[in-house]
Amino acid sequence: MQLEIRPDPAEVGRARRWARSRLAGSGIQADEPLAETLILLVSELVTNAVVHTGRPAVLRLSLPHAVADEVTVRLEVTDRSGRAPVPRCAEDDATGGRGLALVDGLADRWGWSVESTGKRIWCELDRCSKSSEATAACGGGAVACGGGAALEGLAYEAV
Repeated sequence: MQLEIRPDPAEVGRARRWARSRLAGSGIQADEPLAETLILLVSELVTNAVVHTGRPAVLRLSLPHAVADEVTVRLEVTDRSGRAPVPRCAEDDATGGRGLALVDGLADRWGWSVESTGKRIWCELDRCSKSSEATAACGGGAVACGGGAALEGLAYEAV
């Protein structure tokens, strides 16, 4: 499933609402950590595409079709800028510049690739089973089944 995004900051809220509406049929409850993290990641990646490229983008979600203890959710944002994500340092009082650092800290995996007309930035979240063995394997359940730790003060800007 996908959503066309116009190069307008108001599209970020529309993308979050769209993603929330897609969770209902996936077996992922709106109040579980995976859903909350997914919505934050949608917000960050769509914001990067809209603000830093000024061009249309496409948001894609791959959600499970049935309730399961262990699933992987994939989020992709494709934009029409071929410029690579560039690391940047955000000052403590800066109001922006931490988007991909958040993605790095919250997603289980993420990356980007060049596409024929731009680039695709993607991330994946794992939903772990409730067993203590699976929780330990997923980082103790600290953040959406164990996302990595972001470097303090280091941010990435998708341009």
